[in-house]
Amino acid sequence: MADLRDLYQEVILEHSKAPRNYREVKGADKKAEGFNPLCGDRFTVYLQMNGDSIQDVGFQGSGCAISKASASMMTQSIKGKTRAQAQELFGHFHKVVTGQSEDESQLGKLTVFAGVSEFPMRVKCATLAWHTLQAALEGKQEAVSTE
Repeated sequence: MADLRDLYQEVILEHSKAPRNYREVKGADKKAEGFNPLCGDRFTVYLQMNGDSIQDVGFQGSGCAISKASASMMTQSIKGKTRAQAQELFGHFHKVVTGQSEDESQLGKLTVFAGVSEFPMRVKCATLAWHTLQAALEGKQEAVSTE
């Protein structure tokens, strides 16, 4: 189990150091801003929709290793998915990282964040980009806060 935990930490650090889709999406038709006032994490999520599907997604901002890695892996996981599929994935992700479920079968590579549930102060770091994604999908104009 320690080897698996080490691997998960390596994946999180890798995504933090070299985040995927870390860019503004030109032609984005939806965007939202989110911040975590407790630790200062701040991200903007950009979406380019094609009907009900997420054609392209990107993010920019700053944050701790967990929040940046979560945003990076989120963008990889939702690109090409429908709005409903992205929201369903967020539901599974949120339940696992908050300790409400141990069923990681729907998460794929996002399973690396399952251990966050053991550190309640880090849950907001892991979910910030996801809440921001949700706000973008809903077309909310006000910034999302984890508080």
